[in-house]
Amino acid sequence: MAKVHDVAAYIIFRLRSVDAMKLQKLLYYSQAWSLVWDSRPLFPSKIEAWANGPVVREVFKAYQGQYKVSEARYGNKDALNPREKQTVEAVLKFYGPKTGFYLSELTHKERPWMEARKGLAPGQLGDREITHLSMADYYGSLV
Repeated sequence: MAKVHDVAAYIIFRLRSVDAMKLQKLLYYSQAWSLVWDSRPLFPSKIEAWANGPVVREVFKAYQGQYKVSEARYGNKDALNPREKQTVEAVLKFYGPKTGFYLSELTHKERPWMEARKGLAPGQLGDREITHLSMADYYGSLV
C-alpha cells in the first residue's frame, strides 16, 4: 500500500503543477475510487471533512501556505505499484481537468462529505473523518 505522500508526489509529477486545494480533492477521489475498483484503500491516512471539502491533514501541513504545488516535498512517486498508478491515472483523466474550486463544490454535494459534516454549520471548523465505508458505499453506488 502506498503512503499518502507517495500518491501526492505522483499527482504532482503527473500534473507538473497543481493548486493545493485540487491536490487534496484528487487524493480524496483517488482513495474513494480505489476503495470501489480495488476493494482496498490506496493509502492508510485519514481524510477529514473540512469546511472546504475533504482534506488529508498531513498533506495540508506539508504544503501549507502554498497555493500552487509544483514539487513534492515528501513521498516517492515511484512507490506506487502498477494497479495504484492505474487507479490514480483514471482519477486524473476524469477529475484532473477540473479546478480545485469545482472539485470542492462537487464534494459538498456528495454524501460522504455531507454525512461527516452533519450538525456543523457551513464554514464551521471540523475534523470528522470521512470513512472508507461511506466512500465505498457512495461511489460504489455510482458504478
